[in-house]
Amino acid sequence: MTNSSTHDERIAKMIFGSVYPLYLTKVEKKGRTKAELDQVITWLTGFTNAKLQDLIAQKVSFEAFFSQASLNPNASLITGLICGYRVEEIENPLTQQVRYLDKLVDELAKGRKMEKILRGS
Repeated sequence: MTNSSTHDERIAKMIFGSVYPLYLTKVEKKGRTKAELDQVITWLTGFTNAKLQDLIAQKVSFEAFFSQASLNPNASLITGLICGYRVEEIENPLTQQVRYLDKLVDELAKGRKMEKILRGS
């Protein structure tokens, strides 16, 4: 399944720091914490907590955010549906990385065990 390039461009230009509070609200409503959210994001991206907060403060786009990330080698183990797409079949690398993050946040909000969210690592 191919995403339209307009959709991919829209995702690339979204500001990570404007989406982060939405992630936080989503997980906190389900009894999870900011620390757990940050743990999931740092696992995926390789960022330290300080770097993560710095990127939020800088209002970087998802494109800039993921261009600085060192994607976890186990990220490819993130599979399943998110926003109607199978994450493992998304062709645009940046869109796939953003959807990996969405999927991890979803799993956190659904109460999945951290060990499973972090793919056993």
